[in-house]
Amino acid sequence: MIVGAAAVLSLAVGGSIACTPQFGQRDLTLIFDKNLGGTTTAFSAGSNAFELSARNLTNEERRRFEVGDSFFTQNWVTAPASTEARDGLGPTFNAQSCSSCHSRDGRAKPPEHDGDPERGLLLRLSVPGPDGPVDEPLYGDQLQDRAINGVQPEGRIGITYETIHGSYPDGTPYSLQKPIYAILDPAYGGVAADVMISPRIAQTIVGMGLLEAIPEARIRALADPADSDGDGISGRVNMVRDLRRGEVVPGRFGWKANQPSVEQQAAGAFHGDIGITTTLFPTENCPEGQTACSLAPDGGSPEAPDDRLLKVAFYVQTLAVPAMRNVEDPTVQRGAGLFVDVGCSSCHVPRHTTDNAHSLAPLRGQTIYPYTDLLLHDMGPGLADGRPDGLASGSEWRTPPLWGIGLVKVVNGHTRFLHDGRARGLEEAILWHGGEGQASRDRFLQLSMEDRMALLKFLESL
Repeated sequence: MIVGAAAVLSLAVGGSIACTPQFGQRDLTLIFDKNLGGTTTAFSAGSNAFELSARNLTNEERRRFEVGDSFFTQNWVTAPASTEARDGLGPTFNAQSCSSCHSRDGRAKPPEHDGDPERGLLLRLSVPGPDGPVDEPLYGDQLQDRAINGVQPEGRIGITYETIHGSYPDGTPYSLQKPIYAILDPAYGGVAADVMISPRIAQTIVGMGLLEAIPEARIRALADPADSDGDGISGRVNMVRDLRRGEVVPGRFGWKANQPSVEQQAAGAFHGDIGITTTLFPTENCPEGQTACSLAPDGGSPEAPDDRLLKVAFYVQTLAVPAMRNVEDPTVQRGAGLFVDVGCSSCHVPRHTTDNAHSLAPLRGQTIYPYTDLLLHDMGPGLADGRPDGLASGSEWRTPPLWGIGLVKVVNGHTRFLHDGRARGLEEAILWHGGEGQASRDRFLQLSMEDRMALLKFLESL
């Protein structure tokens, strides 16, 4: 491990940091480099930091990026409409565009009060079935809180909070907010008594193409389902069906790694969040018994043909990762060592190299620093939603990437983190860690206030 407090750090060529502890040589290039996305990295720390294209795109690729951006950003409308390329909204839905939830390609936040119009939080629904979870009989697999004219929204999300108080060993107090969810005003009958509700907040989408380009062998090599090395970390691969390839492959995207590719993630969001059909999800999202939904006009079949879906996928695949900041700050450098010391890097694996044979040339052979292993980890009862998803249990979550996390406040105006936005900052996010993250949380608790602030400052630099 790198002992941050004992290290003498020097700035290396290209913004990487070399670390020489008191005993032996350690290289902090294994932890970070200012070019978090390799040569795709964009050097912007302003409100547009998540909206830029990969810096190594050709002019033709940039034009393709801009077309995809337009389909990602502009609202879909009710069919029939004169704008046939963008009609077919709903009939029930959560948002009118991708950017409604991923504002500025960033992270959403939970509503601050009843009736808050901000979008980006949704509820996944299921009930127990003979071979695993199945859709809630009346409301399907996701609560739709909006609808087109003539169709009733399915209901509303209700959230109340329970406050949990605690303190560090040095006496510094802290508090956590535990959200409790309910479905309010259900329009089509009572929700099943055994319904499983899983809240999901829209994530920052930079670097997804680079994550897609990490070789499958690398993900499998990081998995340790039986904890054979005895370190308390037993990351697992979520195996999911790739609808385009017709194969079962490792999941990479979504809070429980339930989607295998950027294209399928985008198609799933079109279908579940906006009510737009594609060749991957060709059926309107109208559960049995929702007659007005079933009879509503559509925007064609499919409403987003493959060429449009692939343009959106390309846009997401080639969004640039913003550069790391403050790499010469000694506190940031010390925080990087502490990040390893407390065990964060066991799941938030800093460095990967993308496949040299990837289909998109700009993403090939990149050394990247996303801080994820793309694996499922049991995070304990405090974060459990109780709803399995593929091979993921009700307490397992995919390790979320950390690149760009320090710019969420600049881009999106808030610091709400974790799968439902319950954490009001990075410190609270760490304190929520349980299960496989418990040991790292406990080590963080034992740090001095100065060291805790150094670790947090490192995260804020990403």
